[in-house]
Amino acid sequence: MDKLTPLLEDFELLDDWEDRYRYVIELGRELPEFAETRRTAKNKVQGCVSQVWLDTSIEWSADSPPTLTFVGDSDAHIVRGLIAILFRMFSGQTADAILSTDAQSVLRQIGLDEHLTPQRSNGLRSMVDRIRRDAEAALRTADGVA
Repeated sequence: MDKLTPLLEDFELLDDWEDRYRYVIELGRELPEFAETRRTAKNKVQGCVSQVWLDTSIEWSADSPPTLTFVGDSDAHIVRGLIAILFRMFSGQTADAILSTDAQSVLRQIGLDEHLTPQRSNGLRSMVDRIRRDAEAALRTADGVA
């Protein structure tokens, strides 16, 4: 949770949802460029109203669980911000850490659960589910290799 503390503190400083909304969009602008070659059917997240792509890299080590790193993009500014929040939660974490993180709790602390449309909430849930599935697959692969 140490990785999330600065993010949670930033949201606590913002008094109203309009400021938080602008901050989410600002976070999305900080995402690195997403190569056109990564905009594939395999990387597309199903269940999102907007176009969303997530690409997962896995770092393997003989003496520790696999570590996952994510890159992604969307055609919607607010969704790019949501992706950036998820990456702060999950990218660079071990598969075990990803699976033990209660994303919904963190998103409630930020206040996103109250201020997103049902469609955006479903899309956010789809992104979290995709990240969790990638972590589960990495663990299965690691178990098969070990």
